[in-house]
Order: sequence, then C-alpha cells, then structure tokens
Amino acid sequence: MRPSLPLFPEQASSFAGEVDALYFFLVALTAFFSVLIGGLVVFFAIKYRRRRNSPPAVIEPEGITLELTWSIIPLIISLFIFVWGANLYFKGSRPPDDAAEIYAVGKQWMWKVQHMEGRREINELHVPVGRAVKLKMTSEDVIHSFFVPAFRTKADVLPGRYTTVWFRPEKAGAYHLFCAEYCGTKHSGMIGYVYAMEPNDYQNWLVGGTAEGTLAQRGERLFRDLACTNCHKAEGTGRGPALAGIYGAQIQLESGPRVLVDEEYIRESILNPSAKVALGYQPVMPTFQGLVTEEGLLSLIEYIKSIGPKKPGDAKSQK
Repeated sequence: MRPSLPLFPEQASSFAGEVDALYFFLVALTAFFSVLIGGLVVFFAIKYRRRRNSPPAVIEPEGITLELTWSIIPLIISLFIFVWGANLYFKGSRPPDDAAEIYAVGKQWMWKVQHMEGRREINELHVPVGRAVKLKMTSEDVIHSFFVPAFRTKADVLPGRYTTVWFRPEKAGAYHLFCAEYCGTKHSGMIGYVYAMEPNDYQNWLVGGTAEGTLAQRGERLFRDLACTNCHKAEGTGRGPALAGIYGAQIQLESGPRVLVDEEYIRESILNPSAKVALGYQPVMPTFQGLVTEEGLLSLIEYIKSIGPKKPGDAKSQK
C-alpha cells in the first residue's frame, strides 16, 4: 500500500502491512470473480439469446469434470484465505512475553489509561517505538471498542471482562484512537491519540509523573485502606488465605473443580467472593461491588500479582 493513498491510514505497526496485504488480496479476488462472472453472464446472454422461430433448447448431460472444477477451485481458494487469516489472527492475539503491559478502561465517554510505572492518562496513550505493547482492557459501563486505524488494531472492550490486545509501533508519531462501537449519545466524541515515542523520549516521559507510586504500590495502599489485611494475613492465619505467590497458581474450590488464579479470578473474588470459594475457607468475605472503581480493581490485581511469584506448593487450597 502506498502511504500517501488518502483512502487508507498510515501503516505504523509491525503487522499493519500484513493486514493490508490480506485485505487487498480479498478485494482483488472479489473484483476478479465479479468481472469474470458478470462478463460471462453478458456473453452467454447475448450468444444464447432466444431468436424468433428458434427450436427449443435441448439440455444435454455433461460429465462431472466441470462440476468438480468449479467446486474444487473455490474450495482451495477458501482454504488458502482461511489459513492466511487464521495465521494473522493468532499472530495478533498472542502478545510476546516481553511486551510492556498497560491497562485501559473504557467509560462513557473517555479512555482512561494506567501504566504500571504509575503514569495515568485520559484519551491519550504513550507507547515506545519498536517494543511490543500489551493492553489489558475493560469497561465501566457499556461495550466499547478500542480502535487505532494506523496500527490495524481493533478489539471490543466489555464490562466485567478483560480483553487483551497487542501491537508494536514502528514509526514515531501521533495516531488517532477511536471507540468503534456505538456507546451512547457522545460516542462520536470518544476519541484520542496514541503517541508513539522513541525509547529514550518515552522513558523520560514515563518517569515524569510517578509521584503516587506504581500501580502495584497504589494497590497496596488500597488493600490496607479496605482493611483486607485483617483477613488475608501474610502468615495464613486469617479468615482468608495468604495471597503471596497465589497469582498463577491452580487452586481447589469447595465445589470441586480447580481454577487458575488470573486477573479474571481475582476480579470476581473481589466483586462476587461467594461465586468461587476456595477449599478450606468459608464464604464470609463481603462484596466490594460499588466500593472499588475499575481503576481500583486494576491496582489491587497488580498488587496481588506483585507480592510473590508462583512457588512449588502454591497450588494448595487457597482463595
């Protein structure tokens, strides 16, 4: 694609060119068969048009060669498109292990962004050029959709769930950020910019607004403010389990199955603690629904993730 082509946004991410290649292939394929079929329709309509006093048409049986041809060729083309599209989809849905993690929350009608290092933004997202960035997103109210045309990145953002998307900016610059899902009367105003910066410039920007501490440090303060330490004692003697090292562990539930302690589980345990009670504990934890904002939930999750890696034996019954 020519970057100057006004009908298409600039290619500014590592897989923008691959997305465009698939798109233009589909357009070219559609145009080819449209012209071919349309031309054949016109040609045969003229050649075999009914003339005055012409005898009735006689239908003669044909072999299966033609039937196989127009069945097998479309099948091969369809499978080729499927494999190409599936490969691109999986590449875009599996972020690298070394990707920088950033949280984003959609809200009528703004994007709120939180960096692990403590910086917070509204309707802006600063990212480094040349490094993979993984966004974990959720919504406070209705369905939104995070869309950066220049990165060819788009993902729905749902209330009560975390959606992950990643990209690797390749060019420094400012790129439009939109909500691509109608979310209310001011949907058209839910716009912003993604600023791709050179690594040194990004680091200087990142450390310029961390007076409140990192996201995990804010979560630790909120953990204490909510008196969570009264039940979740470090030595494991409280009414709730010790949380050090629990993230990433498989735990046994009172109802029988084992579950992975990930962001979704921690979120559900805060908002609806009786839904999945760990083996050996009673459903006595109160709900914090309405008491903790989405930003608060994210900080609590990061705090729990930060207080210890998974260790052998951490897959015991805990919640």
